[in-house]
Amino acid sequence: MTIRLILLRSRFCFCFFFVAVAFSGVFASNGGMKMEKTLAMIKPDGLRGNYTERIKGAIVESGFRILEERIVELDEDRASRFYAEHSSRSFFPNLVKYMTSGPVCIMVLEKQNAIADWRALIGPTDSVKAKATHPNSIRAMCGLDSEKNCVHGSDSLLSAQREISFFFEEETGEMVGNHDEL
Repeated sequence: MTIRLILLRSRFCFCFFFVAVAFSGVFASNGGMKMEKTLAMIKPDGLRGNYTERIKGAIVESGFRILEERIVELDEDRASRFYAEHSSRSFFPNLVKYMTSGPVCIMVLEKQNAIADWRALIGPTDSVKAKATHPNSIRAMCGLDSEKNCVHGSDSLLSAQREISFFFEEETGEMVGNHDEL
């Protein structure tokens, strides 16, 4: 009987150890989730309206790390290349004019689930809608409409990689791709 209890206890300890090792990644300090990077942009109206510090405060309070940051003046060519997927849309000339109307603040943000969390924090593209449906979002705080909506956020992992590269690494060729966010 004593031998049986020892064997059962040994099996239990072995099984517990095996399960603990197998699932240790799930309980790691970062929750087992991979850190993501996303591009965040405070557009000209955000800088002109002195919202930069409030936006950065919301970013940090939401658990993001700001890895890189720079203030950039986009010229017509660079703005057109960044928003190339919208070039056939009727709003494109106004978008380029708006994005070249003043400096923008470009940031690389990092956290788990960064892309989705940043998009949730900024709210819907249309700031009028954001004020009604997402009143605590950044666009509700400082955006005016669907064009002058204060901030930009990458809409996918692929877009985030492309957009970060566009501003923070040497460009190699044209910046053409698909993303829906303005």
